Formats: sequence, C-alpha cells, structure tokens
Amino acid sequence: MATGRPKMAIIDPNTLAVMGLRSMLQEVMPIISVDYFSSFDELMDNAPEQYFHYFVAMNIVLGNLAFFQERQRKTIVLIASDHSLMSNFHCLCINVPEKELVKSLLAMVQGAHPHGKNMPSMPQVLQKKILSNRELEVLSLIVQGYINKEIADKLNIGLATVITHRRNIMDKLGVKSVSALTIYAVMHGYVDISKI
Repeated sequence: MATGRPKMAIIDPNTLAVMGLRSMLQEVMPIISVDYFSSFDELMDNAPEQYFHYFVAMNIVLGNLAFFQERQRKTIVLIASDHSLMSNFHCLCINVPEKELVKSLLAMVQGAHPHGKNMPSMPQVLQKKILSNRELEVLSLIVQGYINKEIADKLNIGLATVITHRRNIMDKLGVKSVSALTIYAVMHGYVDISKI
C-alpha cells in the first residue's frame, strides 16, 4: 500500500458514470485521489495493488472473479439494483437518486473507517472551522431536509435571514448543492447520517 494520499480505482466502461462517481468520492473523502479505468486490463497495467479500494462494474467483477475475491474487503461492486450474485461483496447501487447514493457512500465510509480509522488525517485547511455556530445550525437543518420556512420557525429567525445564512454557507464552502452540503456536514461530524 502506497503512503500519502490513499488512491481509489474505478473500473467501469461507462465514462459518464465514472466521472460522476469520481466527483462524489472526492467530495466524500477529499484526501483521496481517484484513478479510473475502462477495463480490467487497464487496471492491471497500472499497479493494481496501490489502490485502497476498487469501485468496479459488476460485469468486470464477474469476468475477473478470482482477482476480486482475493481483494474482497477492498472491492465495492457497482450494481444497478439488488443482486444476489454479489452477496459476498460490498455493493453500491448506482441506479438511485443522488441523495440516496451520497447517503450510501457516507454510510460506507463511516462503517469501514469510523473516526477516520486507517485513513490519513485531513489536511489542516479542511480541519478548520469555517462556519459560525448559527450557520452550523442552519446547515444541520438543511441537510436534514427542512425547508427555509421550517428552519426559520425552528431557530426563531426571519426567512430572509435563513436565505442569507444558506447563501453564505454555500459561498464559504464553495458548493452549489444540498448533496455537497450533506457530505460536508456528515464528514465533519455536524450531522449524524441517521438523521438525513
């Protein structure tokens, strides 16, 4: 296993799906780097043992079962729906809404690496507290699914104030979606995954 930033590999011929998953993985775990390959042979040509985990299309796993069975703990099979053939592997259903996929990724990271176990520490810039206490309260309620009016009522503040906090949070974090806010909130311990 290489030292430094852990490396993940995505092995899937679907370029668009790979690009989306790569982006999500880097949001969920900003300390990683992600390489992608369109075939098993491409992976084998690039020192496959350097990868911390493999995210692999089911057909590639089935076509190269011996390799992935030896690396079962490192392999996450990308499936379109529940599939009993892959019951011995960790699976990630990719045919779900974005919020559900993000939640599955976060649950997988928290389950496999609680409190950052076996992962290098986050860079200092990512460890800093960027948001005010009030912004953290608003963030927590946003990722739990509350709408602006409900947040205003819960925190006893005006609707315009909630909208301003929401805009400031997104600007400070440099994100544009609730999914990205969810990833930030869960990975920094501001919201428990069971509440989203």
